[in-house]
Amino acid sequence: MFQRNRLLALILAAALSASLVAQDAPPDPPTPAATEAPPVPAPAPAPAVTPEAAPTPAPEIPTPASGPLPGHSSHGESFNVGPRQKAYLMQGMGTCQFPVTTSHPEVQAFINQGIGQLHGFWYLEAERTFRHAAALDPECAIAYWGLAMCHRNNDKRAKDFLAQAMKRKDKVSERERMYIEALNTYHNAGNGNDRGKARKQAYIDALEEIIDKFPEDIEVKAFLTFYLWEWRSEVPSSSTRSVDAIIQQVLDKEPMHPVHHYRIHLWDYRKATVALPSAARNGQAAPGIAHMWHMSGHIYDKTNRFHDAAWQQEASARVDHAHMMRDRVLPDEIHNYAHNNEWLVRTLMTIGRGRDAMSLAMNMVELPRHPRFNNVSGNGSSSLGRRRLAEVVERFELWDELLQFTTSEYLTPIGEVEEVRNLRLRGIALANKGDMAAIDPILTELARRYAEKLTRRDEAVAAADKKARDEKKDQKAIDKAIADARKAHADVIGRIEAAQAELRGHQALSEKRNDDAIRHFELAKDMPRSRQAYAYLAAGNAAKAEEIARAEMNSRKSNTLGHALLADVLWKAGKKPEAVAAFKQLLPLSSEVDLNVPAFSRLKPIAAEMKLADDWRSPRELAKDLIERPTLDSLGPFRWSPTPAQSWSLPNAQGETVSLANYAGKPVIVIFYLGAGCVHCMEQLAAFNPMTKQFADAGISIVAISTDDPSKLGESLKPGPNGEVFPFPIVSNADLSVFKLYRAYDDFENQPLHGTYLIDGQGLVRWHDIGFQPFMDAKFLLGESKRLLALPVKTDKSTEQAAK
Repeated sequence: MFQRNRLLALILAAALSASLVAQDAPPDPPTPAATEAPPVPAPAPAPAVTPEAAPTPAPEIPTPASGPLPGHSSHGESFNVGPRQKAYLMQGMGTCQFPVTTSHPEVQAFINQGIGQLHGFWYLEAERTFRHAAALDPECAIAYWGLAMCHRNNDKRAKDFLAQAMKRKDKVSERERMYIEALNTYHNAGNGNDRGKARKQAYIDALEEIIDKFPEDIEVKAFLTFYLWEWRSEVPSSSTRSVDAIIQQVLDKEPMHPVHHYRIHLWDYRKATVALPSAARNGQAAPGIAHMWHMSGHIYDKTNRFHDAAWQQEASARVDHAHMMRDRVLPDEIHNYAHNNEWLVRTLMTIGRGRDAMSLAMNMVELPRHPRFNNVSGNGSSSLGRRRLAEVVERFELWDELLQFTTSEYLTPIGEVEEVRNLRLRGIALANKGDMAAIDPILTELARRYAEKLTRRDEAVAAADKKARDEKKDQKAIDKAIADARKAHADVIGRIEAAQAELRGHQALSEKRNDDAIRHFELAKDMPRSRQAYAYLAAGNAAKAEEIARAEMNSRKSNTLGHALLADVLWKAGKKPEAVAAFKQLLPLSSEVDLNVPAFSRLKPIAAEMKLADDWRSPRELAKDLIERPTLDSLGPFRWSPTPAQSWSLPNAQGETVSLANYAGKPVIVIFYLGAGCVHCMEQLAAFNPMTKQFADAGISIVAISTDDPSKLGESLKPGPNGEVFPFPIVSNADLSVFKLYRAYDDFENQPLHGTYLIDGQGLVRWHDIGFQPFMDAKFLLGESKRLLALPVKTDKSTEQAAK
């Protein structure tokens, strides 16, 4: 209660203070109306990827007397990771003003940019921006505070950065000092079991103190509203409306402030309609930050405005793709990239854009995998892309594509669950194509797996039972051990049973054994409703088919597939007036449906009955609460594509020239290493050495680029302890020009970094790793190289523009 009263008082006091200030200040601009919003600027023009692209070279940070290991930061391990290439001033980072004490004229602009990136949850680029500010002015305390803000959930790194800010806090303004001390309080307050709650409450109190002292500072109000929302379960101290009132104070002063982002979070799971005005403005408030476009999609999804949700999510994907391709960032380095794109695939499915959904899901599978950012499990692009791709081709009945994907890199199964899924999907595709004979081998394989899985389950149950009894457990513990052993195998067993049941049902249907077909389909409890409806229809039970189709239509409002299913089932059941009525319900949602997929192409007879054109889609009228949007193509490409590698020609130890052009038409692994004196580098070359033949057998060459000058390359070429020599070329780049071209260089501390790259036969960079340590997993890179090189590279006009 005290905290709530404190907030209400804070709102009133700040409003009064703002009113008094306004008497002597020019009036704030009015909130733009939907028709008056200025055009949104396109993202920053794509700069060259060379170090010269930034507006000012980043000066070297002083190095301690005891130098670090090659590739390591002179400031400690927290500076080893994260971006180490300099920032540049980007367009569209939000209107933020955060005055700081600095001796460098450009630092203020970078700090303002970093604040906008924090508000947009773009932590990778915020860290780069604050690190750049610290390089420009090593005494700028707020730059280190900003670095800590990028890692608020990583105590170790945050405290390391904060220590640098605390050392400098006496040289800055009182306001800056309060920000630094507030964050320091958060990372050091409380102890024991209640530490989390105690430090969060202490941080909120400290932010409120800043507002009391500097009520005109809207950035602290913006940050406060986010934490009040994020920590609402542990510090339940305010009403949603009171937090929203603080957000409105920020917007009253700056109508297009990125605080719109926090209003969306505030209302997303409570009353999404309240945030519709912010949803219309959030992307435009910081158009260069992909996540800002994405968050509006949350609100439009909750309010069943799926076309608007898809537009926002596509804008997010395009902005991310443009940035990643422009600045050579691996896609999954952006922590919420995969989440946005897999949600976009689902939303495209909802509005009927079947082949676009398939294309984007394919692109997620095509993205480079990396052990740190995007592995085959979890929630990265690789795992989510495979799931969504299987779902798209199944839901849109793209059977030819499905059969191709299940025998290619796109749907290569990982684990038993995906293996069973692929067998089932292949059987369904073959059944729908009328190739019933081809289902028999699939059922045989499923039966073999089923018997094997039952045996393994029974063995596990017996072992668990014996172990529990040997340990003198009571009967309850024994029963639990047995149940746990059964549960470990239940999922795969259940999936095999469902797959067998559905495929046997399709066989029975083809043989006109309708009762048997229905019995099998009822056992396949996880069949999608669309296939259930058509199965019952084919078996002569139109009433059941209609019941299932109506349930599917009602399961998700504005779902074009559900409406199309009901219209078609009714038409095929001979209920033409009802089918026309259902079709009319689909029409207002149909502006973007893909007429070339079965779900919609089969509706052509109904459209003809209504005297509609072959392209019967109904144009969509944009909602009046939207403000002006940029064109999607101006934001970036729909798909991510690899970008061209820069050419180079370098001497070897014999004075001969080796160039990237020597590898034209064939893939090559390029390893940047920090000379023969770097022990870790030599370990990396030694790790790749025995696998050189395996790379060669896959058609992939290897070349290493050293920081040593040509006269010292011989040190790397000396035989190892077992007489081994490196069988791949080693060349010199002593002036580090190529290191810089490939961003294998720390711009902040002016030193080379370890780098490993896969460049394909077209000269495109398909995979890379840059860091303070060399990439050691040669076996992983061989497998990933084979996978990537087996996948096609697709580009479009917007892709080519982003790569420039």
